[in-house]
Amino acid sequence: MKPFFGKKDVASRKKRIAIALVVIIAVVVVYVIISRKPVPQPEPPVIAIEPVIEEDVEIYGEYVGRIRAQQFVEVHARVEGYLEQMLFEEGTYVTKNQVLFVINQDQYKAKVDKVRAQLKKDEAQAQKAKRDLERLRPLYEQNAASQLDLDNAVAAYETAEASVAMSKADLYQAEQELGYTIVRSPLSGHISERHVDLGTLVGTGGKSLLATIVKSDTVLVDFSMTALDYLKSKERDVNLGVKDSTRSWQPNISVTLADKTVYPFKGYVDFAEPQVDPLTGTFSVRAEMPNPNRVLLPGQFTKVKLLLDVRENAIVVPLKSVMIEKGGAYIYVIRRDTTVERRFIELGPEFQNHVVVERGLGPKEYIVSEGYHKLSPGMKVKLSSTEQDGNKNLHAL
Repeated sequence: MKPFFGKKDVASRKKRIAIALVVIIAVVVVYVIISRKPVPQPEPPVIAIEPVIEEDVEIYGEYVGRIRAQQFVEVHARVEGYLEQMLFEEGTYVTKNQVLFVINQDQYKAKVDKVRAQLKKDEAQAQKAKRDLERLRPLYEQNAASQLDLDNAVAAYETAEASVAMSKADLYQAEQELGYTIVRSPLSGHISERHVDLGTLVGTGGKSLLATIVKSDTVLVDFSMTALDYLKSKERDVNLGVKDSTRSWQPNISVTLADKTVYPFKGYVDFAEPQVDPLTGTFSVRAEMPNPNRVLLPGQFTKVKLLLDVRENAIVVPLKSVMIEKGGAYIYVIRRDTTVERRFIELGPEFQNHVVVERGLGPKEYIVSEGYHKLSPGMKVKLSSTEQDGNKNLHAL
């Protein structure tokens, strides 16, 4: 039997089916393209910017200091004797030359009287020797007395004069010792409690330290700085302990008390040790500070804050805007076309959540202060609504 379809019919049928498939596929593709929603373009990240600040920056160092009295004097007995009187109240303010103690004076008065009597005796002997010499000299000139007689008379007179001089020296010494029985204050200040009781033998044969006097209306603050601090100050031409009239500021200190309050007066550095201690690698610095109300007590430890330097017109940025990586520190700077640039910078001292930028930034530039974690170099950004004034200033540059 012959087939129902011929070869031509089969080929024609296949061709029609292929065309139909192509049409269906084309329709599906067109439908998908028409029905697919366009992919939205990503919005530029929103950031906050702020201008680079130019200001005078005070650089401080913090150290542990110790308060020392401007003057601390020990009152000693200079002669031996029994302590008879104490003429002050312990812990009070005493004035210079005020009588503090009295040591028994009997033996020293007796010594003065004895030496004074010896002086009178020697003066009488000297007067007699002088008269004898005056009578003998004319006789010698008339050959009525020998040379030996004249020499003896001269020797007797000179010996008597020497005795007078010795007695005067002894009298001065005895009067000095008598004066030392009255112990006076060598300076004005606050006196300690007595170190000996009345009736105690004091002086060379007993206890000689009677009390101590402290002048503390002005105190000294001692602290130590490292050799690195010294080198940094030299780099800025700051000589600690030396006043420089060419500067508008001087190295001054403030101290924090034990209750965390800051002492209201400031002190000024007046001395720096000229050498470094090889054991600690530090050198000593001293500042003088007023203490009118005796708030600071000698021997007290305190925290010292020293003004090391003043950077004039320094470039300052907030610490939060700075990023650190292996290559160094960098910051994002915004350009006029609102694209960002990653700028590597050299950092200086830190203070109050800010940092000085030594190199890499200039005045009148704007930096990214918030949102920098979303950025990459050259990216277009959008300023937050609170930064519109900054945007105007940015385009005005």
